[in-house]
Amino acid sequence: MVRMLLAALTAFVISALVGWVLIPILRALHAGQSIKEIGPNWHKNKEGTPTMGGIMFIVAAIFVVLAFGWRDMAQGNWQAVFVLGFALVCGAIGFVDDYAKIRKHENTGLTAGWKFLLQLAAAIAFLTLLNSTHHLTPNLYIPFVNVTVPLNWGVYLVFAAFVIVGCVNSVNLTDGLDGLAGSVTLAVSVFFAALSQWWDKGAVGVLAGALAGGLLGFLVYNFHPAKVFMGDTGSLFLGGAVCGMAFALDAPLVLVPVGVIYIAETMSDIIQVGYFKLTHGKRIFRMAPLHHHLELGGWSEVRIVLTFTGITVAFCLLAFVGVMYRYAI
Repeated sequence: MVRMLLAALTAFVISALVGWVLIPILRALHAGQSIKEIGPNWHKNKEGTPTMGGIMFIVAAIFVVLAFGWRDMAQGNWQAVFVLGFALVCGAIGFVDDYAKIRKHENTGLTAGWKFLLQLAAAIAFLTLLNSTHHLTPNLYIPFVNVTVPLNWGVYLVFAAFVIVGCVNSVNLTDGLDGLAGSVTLAVSVFFAALSQWWDKGAVGVLAGALAGGLLGFLVYNFHPAKVFMGDTGSLFLGGAVCGMAFALDAPLVLVPVGVIYIAETMSDIIQVGYFKLTHGKRIFRMAPLHHHLELGGWSEVRIVLTFTGITVAFCLLAFVGVMYRYAI
């Protein structure tokens, strides 16, 4: 517990200090965010806000995992490093996307097809690595009922790979308001830190603590009105870290309750697009994803962020109750 708290505190300090240095550099490089024309018109005021701020908590996570996780690595436990490595690959995909947007001065980078293929390949490699090092089994643990369903590895791999790709992009989609993805994922990180401690999975707990602290340092600059955005660099890294921790703990279905906001955001987008096509132009939501629907309904950004974070906290508490008796106490 002490190690995890120290990891979080260290990550907070590093992230905040990196932000203090990084934001002026990003401004000098004109690494500003381009805002989509189809978004709420008042978002155009955010045009030019520096992006790729996710570098702040990424640097913090790397340093903290290596500094505080050496004991686990010396004992042959590389779980946190595997998850961090996967998250870094996802972040690298996001970095390429951000860089392309900045170069073209528009809000389009890598094509959806390329993103999907790169993320799918990374997910398959990550899952295979976890399985080959005996950190992951093809037995699907079901929270709340405390039942494990054995599956064929090939079936599990296909299922898990698509879950990961979906999760990574759901976190990316949630990053649409100042502080939204960071605040929601901060709550999810605290959940994984607590669960790792409860299940005696200290290596993953260090990474979860590092993410929580790093995100808190990032939110110093990202909470409304944002001085910097995390960009796809940050949101895809967070998506990789969140689903990576779930699979490293061999409990992927816990993503359903703890990721309720990610799922709601994604489903609102899918429903909107599907209904629009089926009805030839009609819409269910004022605008998708869900946070924009609420914005256009008069909700402030701060209200949405606090509400979504509160919902996440409630579902994380519920999820913890649903998994706490998996192992004998």
